Amino acid sequence: MKKTDRRELLTFIGFIAPGLLIYLFIIAYPICYSVFLSFTDYNPNMTKPVTFQGLANYIKVLTMNKGIVDPNSDIPEFWYAFKNNMIVVAVSVFGQIPIGFALAFILYRKQVKGATFFQSMVFLPQFLSTIVIGIMWRMLFMIDGPVSRLIQYFKDDPKAQFTMMMEPGKAMFPIGVALIWMYTGFYMIIFLANLQKINESMFEAAKIDGASEFQIFCRITIPLLAGAILTSCILAIAGSLKGFSLIYALAPEGKQRINTEVLPIYMYRVAFNNAKDPQRFAYGATISNIVVLISVLLISFSNWVGDKLGTGEEY
Repeated sequence: MKKTDRRELLTFIGFIAPGLLIYLFIIAYPICYSVFLSFTDYNPNMTKPVTFQGLANYIKVLTMNKGIVDPNSDIPEFWYAFKNNMIVVAVSVFGQIPIGFALAFILYRKQVKGATFFQSMVFLPQFLSTIVIGIMWRMLFMIDGPVSRLIQYFKDDPKAQFTMMMEPGKAMFPIGVALIWMYTGFYMIIFLANLQKINESMFEAAKIDGASEFQIFCRITIPLLAGAILTSCILAIAGSLKGFSLIYALAPEGKQRINTEVLPIYMYRVAFNNAKDPQRFAYGATISNIVVLISVLLISFSNWVGDKLGTGEEY
């Protein structure tokens, strides 16, 4: 090897090595260790060697804790948390993104006065702590909170209360409202930034041809921002499946938290709030691996749909 080539190789290794080491120790190692734990009977207090369990932990996680949410139901708790997580994904993809897109288009086309003010107000939740937002919404949804007072006022019934958080079939509706309020501004900024890259002469030409704002939105704006929409969907899916803090802070301990439990909270409770189970860490690792697998499948499906619709094409 020539001296110049050796110097270039050492320079390359010098630049790559720090980042590679950080990746291996902070990301790759925990992932591999989590996969390893999910196939064993590991517990931190065991004195015997760790033994291989195969898929036993996965089968156990998918079938255990039946009737926790509803005593009359035979559905394992994992699947109830999975259903709640899919509701969060649906709210993110079909709620936050379309609303953020519409708001970005309205602001970009200057359809309202004081666009800068409204943009700041919609984006404001991004500057607040997720825990603070969760506590704020929890106070709004309390049985004797402001929402209950409004119900009492409009129903003219001093005993009326807001009880959705206590009902398993309805508890995710308030969560969905809080999620839309918090994250819509994030997607609005993404779309607004992409709209500003579009040549305005295209909109002007369409208006001269007699196109309405709705036609411009459907036939010009959406196709041109298809790539940004796909990227936003991937971010929404990934964020929804790892979302923890907002729902954990919004739903207090007890019935409300069980009714709104999603997979990350379920994993946390199984792994860290279940000291009586000697294999709690193995079960927690198993749940986390399932969440990663679900995330990969949904994101792969989104990319497949995007490829079919041609969202990867540059405009």
